[in-house]
Amino acid sequence: MNNTEYYDRLGVSKNASQDEIKRAYRKLSKKYHPDINKEAGAEDKYKEVQEAYETLSDEQKRAAYDQYGAAGANGGFGGGAGGFGGFDGSGFGGFEDIFSSFFGGGGASRNPSAPRQGDDLQYRLNLEFEEAIFGAEKDITYNREAECETCHGSGAKPGTSPVTCSRCHGQGVINVDTQTPLGMMRRQVTCDVCHGTGKEIKEPCNTCHGTGHEKKAHKVSVKVPAGVETGQQIRLQNQGEAGFNGGPYGDLFVIINVLPSKKFERDGSTIYYTLNISFAQAALGDTVEVPTVHGAVEMTIPEGTQTGKTFRLKGKGAPRLRGNGQGDQHVTINVVTPTKLNEAQKEALLALAAASGENSIQPKKKGFFDKVKDAFDGE
Repeated sequence: MNNTEYYDRLGVSKNASQDEIKRAYRKLSKKYHPDINKEAGAEDKYKEVQEAYETLSDEQKRAAYDQYGAAGANGGFGGGAGGFGGFDGSGFGGFEDIFSSFFGGGGASRNPSAPRQGDDLQYRLNLEFEEAIFGAEKDITYNREAECETCHGSGAKPGTSPVTCSRCHGQGVINVDTQTPLGMMRRQVTCDVCHGTGKEIKEPCNTCHGTGHEKKAHKVSVKVPAGVETGQQIRLQNQGEAGFNGGPYGDLFVIINVLPSKKFERDGSTIYYTLNISFAQAALGDTVEVPTVHGAVEMTIPEGTQTGKTFRLKGKGAPRLRGNGQGDQHVTINVVTPTKLNEAQKEALLALAAASGENSIQPKKKGFFDKVKDAFDGE
């Protein structure tokens, strides 16, 4: 199967390394982020880039996507822990389950009354750039299926209890005979009375109407460690959907999304910053203040510094999430050429050119239309 859509969204090849994928994501997320790009369709592009990066930055999801497409990457082909892939057979069921569903028998039947854990949930948490650097504690609220407070999950009206299903006798399944060209075939199907639970509720709870669950807003505090990045997730146990038959709650997976900074870019623990300086500063050298996420610091620019020169500010980057200490900040110099000069500046530059032996420089004289254009540009 040729699954390339996610790669195309990021503009990388199927053989791209994780570093190439991360660089492409950083560039595109900054380009299309709705806080920066107000053009129509930018937000949709941003969501598409996010979806592609979340899959391709995870090697397990990427492998599933390459083989099965988006359905495989999203857990549509099997269910590992937390619903994030893994092919342990729990999603398909074993051969015995397949045999049983078509022909009846062939494997041990599941106890419909056994406790079962609830479903896992996902929550996308947006973090400011600095919150991801230093960590934060965020309160989030979301809707989930909670255990009904009226019947405590039984589904039955208070004072009553569920009873064993009269049709399947508590098995949760019934046998159905079907005439086929090969003769009479027997197969097992979910009981149409108890819907697989093995129990009947004669008097349903007025709050949950017999489901044992009710949709409720749930608030929880998330401790975000310093140094997290987009695509990483935090697992909160028992904060997902309510379980069944007294089973535990599922888990909540908080997916991190770091909003881009207007000043900085980041790759892991390294932070990048572009510093604009004048020609005079580059030629003569200077001591300047450089912003970092830890506050402004002084940096010396040697004389003769060229555009593209990079300086390192040790320890001024992001914390290393799985290590000790902090990364560095790389400062890239950009020498700015002035677009408008007054007469004194022009004379000084001509004198510099003459002193450098560049006597052939002839500044362009502005004509009438150039002056009109300057007048409109100055409005």
